[in-house]
Amino acid sequence: MKFNLVHTDSSARAGILETDHGVIETPIFIPVGTQGAVKAVEQRELVEMGAQIILGNTYHLYLRPGTEVMRAMGGLHKFMSWHRPILTDSGGYQVFSLTDLRKISHDGVTFKSHLDGSSHFFTPLKVVEIQRAIGADIIMVLDECPPFPCDETYARESNTMTVRWAKLCREVLHSSEPLYGHHQSLFAIVQGSIYKDIREKSAKALVDLDFEGYAIGGLAVGEPTETMYEMTEFTTQFLPKTKPRYLMGVGTPENLLECVERGIDMFDCVMPTRNGRNGMVFTRNGRMNIRNAKWKMDDSPIDDGFDSYTNQNFSRGYLRHLFKVDEILGLQLASIHNLSFYLWLMREARKQIVDNNFSQWKRGMLEQMTVSL
Repeated sequence: MKFNLVHTDSSARAGILETDHGVIETPIFIPVGTQGAVKAVEQRELVEMGAQIILGNTYHLYLRPGTEVMRAMGGLHKFMSWHRPILTDSGGYQVFSLTDLRKISHDGVTFKSHLDGSSHFFTPLKVVEIQRAIGADIIMVLDECPPFPCDETYARESNTMTVRWAKLCREVLHSSEPLYGHHQSLFAIVQGSIYKDIREKSAKALVDLDFEGYAIGGLAVGEPTETMYEMTEFTTQFLPKTKPRYLMGVGTPENLLECVERGIDMFDCVMPTRNGRNGMVFTRNGRMNIRNAKWKMDDSPIDDGFDSYTNQNFSRGYLRHLFKVDEILGLQLASIHNLSFYLWLMREARKQIVDNNFSQWKRGMLEQMTVSL
């Protein structure tokens, strides 16, 4: 994997990330395909809207279809017929969110499946092996995502364990050959909750281990939004300028723009598809609850002039009708539009960074798109 920083505008960055399955222009939003599919959106549609990379979930793919199927099918790229880059998280967030169904030790975490209650044990070795079987281009270390709130002692002990697991993951991957002939890059995850000294210690320890990229985890888990911004800005100063930076699980369109301004290159979140399936549509001029009666007779496009398949072909009134009669097509069209909007937002942010106009453009976008229509 190669990462080239093309241009900076203050702390905002435009880069090029090269993988064996294709080039990714950053900043980038990563559609979430938890179980090997982006909900309500086909692979063909993802390509048409310009998705450069998608995310798969290690925990869910481990449970279903399982690593045996992944290996037999030649990895997730072939299994789901997606020929562009894939990133997989480690499953750590999902495991640790089980709370009453898991037990943590220094060696790993024991958990019970949310599907059938069966018992499983994730270690750094096992998590890397699962992601090798999946075959993602970018894979993540096993980490613990501490809850919010948590006390400083818990956050410190948790981070010590996360750094130790990261080192073990690195050793395992570096001693293994890729299963499908393409390179897999390992990203570390900076933790530390809302404690700056722990975040600094975490980042410095992981940078010393020289990973190919760095993620910031443990944010967008309930803390105030301004605290998330503060922790993000604080943490990026300790990360290498020559490596990609990934803020996990974030977020709203305004979250993305604020964190691009703070030096983040990569984002993922279920929000555009989840909100779309529930009738909430993002536009350049604000958020729209498409179920509202005021759209019933509206034959105008969702976002006049915006280049998405949904916007170019269907009216607000028609989309509202689909939701009111529970047609699956409504979920699909809203999800396509929202993902198209998120991907456009990052492409436009990149253009503004290259033109040294990001901050001014961001202020105008935030004024436009945060209202309710």
